[in-house]
Amino acid sequence: MKLAAPRHSAPTDAAARRAVEPVVCYPVDTLPPADLPLYARAREGARKTGEVRVPAREGRLFEVPAGTFFRIVSVEGPQVGDLNLWNAADLSERFYAGKTRALHGTHVGPGDRLWSSFPTLRPMATVVDDTLDWYGYDDFGGGVHDVIGTRCDPYTAMLLQGEPYHHCCHSNLARALAERMGAPPREIEAHVHDVLNVFMCTGFTRDTQQYFMKETPVRPGDHLEFFAEIDLIGGLSACPGGACGDAHSSDTAPCHPLLVELYEPTNDALAEAGWTPPPPNAYDRSHGT
Repeated sequence: MKLAAPRHSAPTDAAARRAVEPVVCYPVDTLPPADLPLYARAREGARKTGEVRVPAREGRLFEVPAGTFFRIVSVEGPQVGDLNLWNAADLSERFYAGKTRALHGTHVGPGDRLWSSFPTLRPMATVVDDTLDWYGYDDFGGGVHDVIGTRCDPYTAMLLQGEPYHHCCHSNLARALAERMGAPPREIEAHVHDVLNVFMCTGFTRDTQQYFMKETPVRPGDHLEFFAEIDLIGGLSACPGGACGDAHSSDTAPCHPLLVELYEPTNDALAEAGWTPPPPNAYDRSHGT
């Protein structure tokens, strides 16, 4: 946080320095665009193959084969979810929220990709549909589905409140992944990573530029849908903040389950278009040596 009263006086050219035009750090003009029309054709008539219900204040895993779709659905009441993604064959390849933010911005929507960590750095999933795409950015600068925040966790709770909270999203995802891997959470939690905050409405305050949350606009029946670019394991936590309007990690905030629905194409649209999973990043990892 910047000091309210600076210790140093402004230089004579302060106005000119502040007036310098910004430059986008990572222009994406050379990125191959997501082929949303192709994905829409593949989605036509898709068969539902399963669903996973994520209880309030808990986490659950699900598997999504490459070339299929998964949808996160609001059920029963307004609820935020924290999403992790891993390569189903290699947990070291995982969703990279920071690079996704650098490429696509603070909040994601249809056509944006969820990118994987180094050294693979490739699309893991593509957002193909969002019933909250009407929201845009509000007068506070808030938007929906952010890649700004991390996930609520017991370490920050201990730091700020002096006691842990075990049904935070970090711990929910750690327990779910530990159960799958057959190992204690303390051995597995390093695989839990920064999230896509599904349905969460967030931004930065105008004065102090602090990360804020406000009550999500999601309602039962709303969804966010993805196309799986590679074989995935997904992890979703139904955040203990519920709608995240005033509480974050809480046993008192009204919370609701979330639903993950899985869909498989029944037509040959992908094959006819020659679609294949994206390869790992082409960089040779020599690092100048």
